[in-house]
Amino acid sequence: ATAVAWLIILKLATHWFPRRRFAMLSGLGLFVGNIGSLTAQVPLRLLIENFGWRTTVIASGIVTLGTGLIGWFVVENDPSIKGFTSYAPHEVRDRTATSFRDVLRGLRHVFEYANTWLIFFAQGGMVGPVLSFAGLWGVPFVSRRYGLSSRSAAAVCSVMIVCWAVASPICGGLSDRIGRRKPIYLGGALISTIGWIVLFYVPALPLSVFVTVAAVTTVACGSGVLGFAYSKEKVPIRYIGTISAVTNIGNMLGPTLLQPAIGWMLDKRWTGEMLNGARVYNVHAFQAAFALIVLWSTLACVLIGLTKETYCEQNV
Repeated sequence: ATAVAWLIILKLATHWFPRRRFAMLSGLGLFVGNIGSLTAQVPLRLLIENFGWRTTVIASGIVTLGTGLIGWFVVENDPSIKGFTSYAPHEVRDRTATSFRDVLRGLRHVFEYANTWLIFFAQGGMVGPVLSFAGLWGVPFVSRRYGLSSRSAAAVCSVMIVCWAVASPICGGLSDRIGRRKPIYLGGALISTIGWIVLFYVPALPLSVFVTVAAVTTVACGSGVLGFAYSKEKVPIRYIGTISAVTNIGNMLGPTLLQPAIGWMLDKRWTGEMLNGARVYNVHAFQAAFALIVLWSTLACVLIGLTKETYCEQNV
């Protein structure tokens, strides 16, 4: 459901706003989505504690249904329906319903462009590390390394998610403003790679420095949102939905592979220590497992370096 909503946002942005705003709007959409994920943590826990899980779930469902109904009756596919100027090219606006065969043809066509392949795998190295560390393995690592409670370690990871969310529209807007994709995209990949190395392998790193570097690292990862605009500009505009979906699959490929792979490596290095019925891993085990994050992040730098600049213009 989240993937569907995200692709619809990108599709609507193509119709309702100028092309020069696409990257910024992509970042804004990611920002709102991440804020939603944050409210689903501590605020949701407080609601459950005060009103019970059943009431909270029902209320969430009602709010979601209400939001969907508002979107159904208020949001139009194209501004021309409301009498406003549409920013979508004619080949996008005038398209009729497509068959499954057309979808397969579109998939094959977008993968004929080198940028599609390069960005597809690079996105995994930009998004995967953030969601694998801040979203899963960061809490036990920070707790073990600094002796923090799970709640305090979770706060550190929440800071990382907030920085990532805030940086996304900023990176998108900056790219739109300077008319370049590659420098910001590649720069973010390089900075984040260095950041992950510092976080995982620099010994005796003070907690304050760790949090600062973690914030900078996830801010740099915010440039990953440019992958959507960058890949879109190297395929025919009529495939905007297809290329957005392909890029989004690249996003999810990172955490889908990294999270279980890190867990597998941790289990291989488990020393038998248990706490409250759960396995506890030492810092060295985490450092060995997090090498996967560094490797994919480094690969992302190489792949982005091979992409061709679009200068924020539709090149096909």
